[in-house]
Amino acid sequence: MQELIQRRRRAGLVARSAELDLFRANFDTPPEDERHRFLFHVHGNAGVGKTFLVREFEQIARERGALTAYVDESAGSVPEALEVMCRQFAAQGRRFKSLERLLVSHRERLHEAEAAALAALAPEAEGTPSAGSMAVARAGLAGLGMVPGVGPFAGILDPAQLAQGADRLRAGLSARFRSHEDVQLVLSPESALTPVLVDELSDAAADVPWAVLLLDTYEQTGRFLDGWLHDLMTTDRHGLLPATIVVVTAGQRRADPARWSGFADHMTALPLAPFTEAEVRGLLAARGVVADPVVAEVLRLTGGLPVLVSTLAESRPTGPDDVEDPSATAVDRFLKWEQDPVRRAAALAGALPRWLDADVFGAVLEGSEAERECGDSQLDELYGWLRGLPFVGEQASRLRYHDVVRAPMLRMQRTWFPRGWAERQRRLAAVFRRWREEVEAGRDTAELWADEEWRELRLAESYHLLCARERSVPAQALRDLVEACDQGESVAGRWTRLLEDAGRDAGLEAVARWGRELSEALDAGGTHAVMVRLLDRLPSPPPLTPPDVLPRDATDAVRRLRPRPTAGDDRDLLSARVNRTETPAAAPPQARPPEEASPGEAPRTAGPFQGSLPGAVTAGPAPVGAAPDGAAPAGGEPVGGEPVGAVPDSAQDMDMDVGVDEDAGEREPSGWWDVELPPATAARIRRSQAVALAARGDYATALVHLRQAAGLAPDDSGTFALMGEYHRARQVYPAALRDLRKALTLDPAHSYAWASLGATRLALGNPAAALADLDRALELEPDYPWALIRRARAWRELGDLARQLADLDRAVLLQPDSPWAHCERGDALRAAGRDEEALVHFDRALTLDPAYTSAYASRGVTLSRLGRHTEALADLDRALEQSPSYAWARTQRDEVRRRLDDSAHPAAHPAAHGPEHGPDPS
Repeated sequence: MQELIQRRRRAGLVARSAELDLFRANFDTPPEDERHRFLFHVHGNAGVGKTFLVREFEQIARERGALTAYVDESAGSVPEALEVMCRQFAAQGRRFKSLERLLVSHRERLHEAEAAALAALAPEAEGTPSAGSMAVARAGLAGLGMVPGVGPFAGILDPAQLAQGADRLRAGLSARFRSHEDVQLVLSPESALTPVLVDELSDAAADVPWAVLLLDTYEQTGRFLDGWLHDLMTTDRHGLLPATIVVVTAGQRRADPARWSGFADHMTALPLAPFTEAEVRGLLAARGVVADPVVAEVLRLTGGLPVLVSTLAESRPTGPDDVEDPSATAVDRFLKWEQDPVRRAAALAGALPRWLDADVFGAVLEGSEAERECGDSQLDELYGWLRGLPFVGEQASRLRYHDVVRAPMLRMQRTWFPRGWAERQRRLAAVFRRWREEVEAGRDTAELWADEEWRELRLAESYHLLCARERSVPAQALRDLVEACDQGESVAGRWTRLLEDAGRDAGLEAVARWGRELSEALDAGGTHAVMVRLLDRLPSPPPLTPPDVLPRDATDAVRRLRPRPTAGDDRDLLSARVNRTETPAAAPPQARPPEEASPGEAPRTAGPFQGSLPGAVTAGPAPVGAAPDGAAPAGGEPVGGEPVGAVPDSAQDMDMDVGVDEDAGEREPSGWWDVELPPATAARIRRSQAVALAARGDYATALVHLRQAAGLAPDDSGTFALMGEYHRARQVYPAALRDLRKALTLDPAHSYAWASLGATRLALGNPAAALADLDRALELEPDYPWALIRRARAWRELGDLARQLADLDRAVLLQPDSPWAHCERGDALRAAGRDEEALVHFDRALTLDPAYTSAYASRGVTLSRLGRHTEALADLDRALEQSPSYAWARTQRDEVRRRLDDSAHPAAHPAAHGPEHGPDPS
């Protein structure tokens, strides 16, 4: 009976006979027929009945014997969507056992990756890791792009620390994971899971005539499903789908033409518009509403929007009592045929929160007339009545009003009863705050941002405080947004939507506009783009002094440098180079030698867990062991700010007693949204932007942001260490020395700063001093591949080949997928006359990075030494194609050509050999 009732309600609401007939007829058309469609895309504005149409499609498919699965925004990634499908298939008697097992393995491997990230990024001294450290580990995985559905700059950790932690993380994962397939389950779960889905669907096709996948709320789920679905349906990358698969997608936007235009002959777009007058009349007639004045009033109020038509039709009005009253609101029309004042009040109050369950409903009615009139049992009955209203949908045990109904309800309450509105909003915020604090009790604050329940309560609390126009809340909302960006695009999107929703619902256009702009930035460029947009809200402190451009008096410049913390004298070396660095320009990306890298990064490609991921943090040094903004050390407090996810620094930030503008009407309080971010948060955003700019080789602009970050957080050693490294990359060595020494003054145990200082002194021609600095870095961080490779170069300059090879052996062991490490070891082996062994490492480097220019050059020289001149010439030609200004490669190519000429005319030239040392990118 219940199913029949629901089907009648769905059919009554949708009233889309043409669309239903088209979908039904598709099952009568064999897949081989060119009229058959494999994909239907339903699209239209909110309220036009997309979800109800999709549900009716599902019912039609089941009537035809199809196996069906329905996915909506409750899934946040492809693996989660596949889990939903497996559960629904099982409920229909078809177990996808292989896929279910692989999904279990995916969760297990992801847990192991978190454990490896914990060891690499947030090591505990001893004992069981804290909950906060586990949150740091999960965030670190997100920041390295290893958690599906999140952005590359996510993570509680500083982006710079994430890059450094990748070195140790790779080593930890190599030890924990048993196979390449295990790695893929974490790194690229779609590529591992989807072929199994295809096999399962193919097996099912032998037993069922059709399988139908229905993907709803595509404006949300399409972010992660659309590319996957396109690959699944249009390529054989994951295997061949059975021809009896039909897919339905439904969202507010049209199908992406850039992606789906080539599939147009195999899909049907179903744009949904408001009901026509005939459809409205038909729906009302089905409810017994036929009087022309009533129908005319419904048409006028709803504009044919299906959810509004259905809302009014459900009450079966017999006459338009106030049809001539032009001042009547839409809300009054929705409820004007409901005579019970308690129910009317409950329906209005229920619109206040963005979602309802029985507990929230009780809080909404607390102190109201409805609560006074009802006992507990009657409240349950009232909640049941609310659940049955046609404009109230249920999802995951929560109720949500349809937007087109909720919006006028909120507007009426805000404009008619402004003080009552603010009081109710503050009361609801207090309830959500109390529940949030209960969730926080006894837990490390750094863990909370990874907790879905805590985030939901924080969002609800913030929403109601924004609606109450609490003046301290905008700054806190932006601080929360920065933290949300650390958790990835999905979480960040919920905070940008919070600003949109609260701004719209509270009549705060500036807030709503900011929310829209930030949402657009997130869609266009991920969490990094949101950070860039937030830069517009930051103060602009003056650059630090001394400036990067060296003064003309080099002696004065050297004199102003601080005393070095280690042995060695740089002054003569600086004086010798000052004429070349008087007014340095930003080094273009191509001017940086191919194997050059910053501390904590591998060159060009950092291996399968970093550089091979588009957008991953690959170019930005990471101070090893530095406590970044937002990461909670042992005491649970982050450096330079309040505990992550905890109540902000003072009660004033979210206090219920802070003054509120309660003026009536739509007026927005003057200057209400003129907020500035706290210095620690602003510095963090500047640093994130600097790391991203450095990844593109724009060190000059990166330094501008770092100087501003240092002005905001002058005691942050990590910022000065980054500045020093970027100066080194630009070959502005006095500034590099100055900033690295500043970093070490602030934190003498900053291993990254010691490593960069050693690299700077090596570039200045002081290998003994460089060796001392690099030794110190490796004392602090023994498994530090970047420092090992730099120290190997110092040993080379000091003529100690054995120690050079020992350091490179260790670096390759720690970082087996680093092309830079293999190329450096190949050069060292070639210098030792071990050409065959060297060739193995050059081959490995080029397998890992086929565009590695200097590896081609070095391999070419090695091949020539082995008498394979033709192959050598091809490699050197390739190197020069990629980098025409590569002088060392050009010299070696000329030498190989001469040798080839000698081979052709042995008497013409005496035997000769070119330089035997490899290219030195430093």
